[in-house]
Amino acid sequence: MRMRASFRRILLSLVVVVAAIFSVLPVRDRPFGKYMVSCVTREKQTFDELLQRASERLSSGQSKSLYLAIRTIAGEENVDLARFFGRKNVADIKDLREKNKILLDSILADSKSKIKQGLDLKGGVSFTLRVDDPKFDNFSAIEKTKQLDKAVDIIRQRIDGLGVAEPLVRIFGNNCIEVQLPGISIGDNPEIVDAIKKPAKLEFRLLHGTLVPKSKSEQPPIGYEVFELGRVSDNRTSERSYAFVKKIPEMTGNKVKHAGVAIGQYGEYEVSLTMTDEGAKIFEKITAANINRQLGIVLDGKLYSAPVIRSPIPSGRASISGRFTQRDALELANVLNNPLEVALKFVELNEIGPSMAEDAMASSLRASLIGASVVALFMLAYYRVAGAVSLVAILANMAITLGVMASIGATLTLPGIAALVLTIGMAVDANILIFERMREELLCGKPVSVALAAGHGKAFSSIVDANLTTLLAALILIHFGTGPIKGFGVILAIGIFATIFCALVLSRGLLEVLVEGDIYKKLIPNFRVRPLAFDFLKHWKSIFAAYAVAILACTAAVASRNTKIYGIDFTGGDEVTLKFDKKIPIGEINRAAAESGIGEIASVYQKSAADNSEILRVQTAEGRGAETFACLKNNFEEANLSLVKKTEIGSSVGQGIKLNALISIALAMLGIMAYVAFRFEMGYGVGAVVSTVLDVILTVLIYLSLGHQISAPMVASILMVVGYSINDTIIVFDRIREELKSNEAMSLCDVINLSIVKTISRTVLTSASTFLSALALYLFGSGVIVDFALVFMIGIAVGTFSSIFVASPIFHIWHGGDRRTIPVAI
Repeated sequence: MRMRASFRRILLSLVVVVAAIFSVLPVRDRPFGKYMVSCVTREKQTFDELLQRASERLSSGQSKSLYLAIRTIAGEENVDLARFFGRKNVADIKDLREKNKILLDSILADSKSKIKQGLDLKGGVSFTLRVDDPKFDNFSAIEKTKQLDKAVDIIRQRIDGLGVAEPLVRIFGNNCIEVQLPGISIGDNPEIVDAIKKPAKLEFRLLHGTLVPKSKSEQPPIGYEVFELGRVSDNRTSERSYAFVKKIPEMTGNKVKHAGVAIGQYGEYEVSLTMTDEGAKIFEKITAANINRQLGIVLDGKLYSAPVIRSPIPSGRASISGRFTQRDALELANVLNNPLEVALKFVELNEIGPSMAEDAMASSLRASLIGASVVALFMLAYYRVAGAVSLVAILANMAITLGVMASIGATLTLPGIAALVLTIGMAVDANILIFERMREELLCGKPVSVALAAGHGKAFSSIVDANLTTLLAALILIHFGTGPIKGFGVILAIGIFATIFCALVLSRGLLEVLVEGDIYKKLIPNFRVRPLAFDFLKHWKSIFAAYAVAILACTAAVASRNTKIYGIDFTGGDEVTLKFDKKIPIGEINRAAAESGIGEIASVYQKSAADNSEILRVQTAEGRGAETFACLKNNFEEANLSLVKKTEIGSSVGQGIKLNALISIALAMLGIMAYVAFRFEMGYGVGAVVSTVLDVILTVLIYLSLGHQISAPMVASILMVVGYSINDTIIVFDRIREELKSNEAMSLCDVINLSIVKTISRTVLTSASTFLSALALYLFGSGVIVDFALVFMIGIAVGTFSSIFVASPIFHIWHGGDRRTIPVAI
């Protein structure tokens, strides 16, 4: 029976891992043209001819992409592209334009890598929008900044609504906004700029009661203007008509509370509108006074629909119908929910390379492999066969995490990599926890099979509590965070579920098959470690005093530097745009700036979509643009750099993101305290949260005192420190809870000391393995990865120390050293 259960666990794990691997494929983007050809099932020769003509348009510069060329030719010649493919997802769509667009979008999406990469890893497109509104020039400087900040927030919300994860949106110059979208090609997504810059001016206007124009040029009555109205008739054929529409609206979009997507009476997509309370009353009066008249719904100067008013509408609900695809309806609803107050004009479009240098990515990948190899060798040397099993489980963990990421369309950026690193650390920790509990059982003389079952049983609550506590923090980051904060939370949450599954299902199944099947009996070396004879609580006052001194010393060191603690991600600065004759590796540019004392810079190559010319953009601190240009010109004379322009740029991490990050972390701390208080007891919750907050403060101060600044990647590493610290502390607290039940005669002080002694091997082993992997990133990586690894190493050291010497004493102090104040049923 046990063998059957073991094989069921392995079979389930195998199914999940295989499904995850298939979800990740393809790992790389496939050329769109070649992939289309592979999908053709009918009339291959005819399609090859169409593809050849599209390729000629692309090479001649008539189209920006093969996708757009094929779509344009099909539209000009009324070609139904579905006839070449056996796809059923467009069979019921009557409108040929929409049918071809949906089909091409589907094929394009299937050709792309399932793992989306962010701007830092892959690059994307960049476009600039300029305020095109006469009233803007009359605003004061403060009001202009306020309007631009609001526009940046709205554009970011719109992009989030389009499903583009972790964009970069910031103020550029005095009246422009720059938008960078990861993994996007304007040639393949020509409508995305319009969807972002639409002002979303919604108006409800009455149509003339009796007169109907026959053409757009017909003279309208006084107070009216001619609009074109496209619609789909009852027999599902396209028709076009015209209408006289009042110039003065009856109501505007500021009375709309929410817009969403709904299905119309003919099965078409439409946008549903819900009014505010005031809007509902106004809408009822309008409809009551205009029975049997048509009410036009006008958005950004276009008449979308004009339903006939049959009776008063007190519900405050309306809809915009038209020949919408699902994506069209989603984009329109998204725009209506986030209307712009100033009109924006498209200025320029460019393709951008990854912000993380290629050599930095390559060296960081090598460093990751070295770190993983060190951890693997450590697990194999220390745990032998069980260590090999844990490595299989960790690899499966990564496959499942990446598979789920691909399935939900999550974007992998540096913060996402941070979440993956934390996931690996937690996976290693879960296995070490199980193995150390098994070792305890083996040292008591129990058979391997009994030790295996007991080890998993006793480690179960620790693993679940530690991971669920971190999961709670991740869910709060997902719900309240934005951009990279939310991305970190999503990947961490996926990794936590994968960690629990692999540790408790796959790892256990493999170990049981080895033991029960008499394949290998001696899973873990059962050497005895001499227990420590140390009072961990005795010197708590000295340790707390040392913490205070360290915090004050680091604070003084940071203050004495007299420089900004925030990097250009948070503060903005100068950007110099440079022409060049010879391309310089990004890594060399960044190193030259660092060696010259300029400090943090961000460099990226950008290719113009208009003339295919390439430029170099370098962002630096405020007031250092000219100095940066001079530094690069002197260091790279062979490149013949010339200055095109210098521009002031806003922060890429807006005020809203900063505020959301702080709120998210604060709520995560409160959530952790509440969960730990519910699952354990309030004293545990206070100890966990206070020690974690101290860990973050001390880690940040040490990092800053070493001459670094707070940047966006550092935020990801701080979040990783929070997750690691909480996980470490909960393991110790879970053992205290267990020992309180097992040793009723012991004092609280003795129980805490005993618990720390019994968990210290796990603490040291986990910290050492995780620290080694971070150290490899620090020693062999480059670029921003080095800073990321440095923060994590500091956090590991501080977090390990606090879980032993800070969290437990706080718990002890909370209860006044009296175990009788702790509820019995914990």
